[in-house]
Amino acid sequence: MYELGTAFSGSEVDPGTNLLVAGPPMTGKRDVAFDVLAHGRRQGDGSVVVTTKDNGEDVLSEFDDRADGPVSAVGVVDCVSKQQGMNPRDRDHVTYASSPVDMTGIGIQLSEFLESFYEQDVRRNRVLFDSLSTLLMYSDLQTVFRFLHVFTGRVQSADALGLYVIDSTAHDDQTMSTLRQLFDGEVAVRETDDGSELRLKGVDGSTDWQPI
Repeated sequence: MYELGTAFSGSEVDPGTNLLVAGPPMTGKRDVAFDVLAHGRRQGDGSVVVTTKDNGEDVLSEFDDRADGPVSAVGVVDCVSKQQGMNPRDRDHVTYASSPVDMTGIGIQLSEFLESFYEQDVRRNRVLFDSLSTLLMYSDLQTVFRFLHVFTGRVQSADALGLYVIDSTAHDDQTMSTLRQLFDGEVAVRETDDGSELRLKGVDGSTDWQPI
């Protein structure tokens, strides 16, 4: 089982679970997803972040600031830098896809990180995709759906935990309904007068609204 952290009141999910992390902008949904990854890293879980918004070096630095844990079992797939005209070279913990639409490359690099962790005897891994909204800016829903069907399948077959951030207000109800079919549950994040709160739904261990 994968523990999700203190914000989820001790809830756990089965290996192979894929969770959508959805909410409006500025509600802290990205922080929630990173905190779930950081919670696992402190326990020795491997961590892979696919970033379509920020460059890989910044994401790696931010993640290191959030949690101590095995450095060797951390990987970032950067889908931003090459698209911006840079020519970075892969390094130990950061690899580069040509753009957010390089879905084949993203999938290959995810598999390579997971295989590398397995060789290091890391059997528990958490994967964060930030964010699906960027994919939908560059590709149509059908293409994104097909890609995510394969991607979530890889997470499931690896007995990993997958987290997928999306701006719920940027997409119509049909798009959100279609994407939800791919996931085992959802972390819903909303704004309140006192800040933000979250709710886990659709899986065993579902929670009521909790302050973040």
